[in-house]
Amino acid sequence: MLRARVIQSIWSTKKIDSIPSGAFLEVEVEPGGTRLVAFDVLGSGVGEAVLVTTGSVAAAWLPGDTPPIDALIIGSIDEERT
Repeated sequence: MLRARVIQSIWSTKKIDSIPSGAFLEVEVEPGGTRLVAFDVLGSGVGEAVLVTTGSVAAAWLPGDTPPIDALIIGSIDEERT
């Protein structure tokens, strides 16, 4: 599992039918700054800290035929803001 921060939305006008409703978001892994595109079903927003799972675990969580999803946002990290 990775800790990351949502950087921006990725807009796509077409996608394959096996991908359920959700959004593609670019996230930056902390620490290190590696960026990746993760699928989000939670409604996460830009600037939000999230938990991301990758690989077969990410794809297997989604219902039906295994879609080609390699990174999935599985949680929102509650942060104390000052």
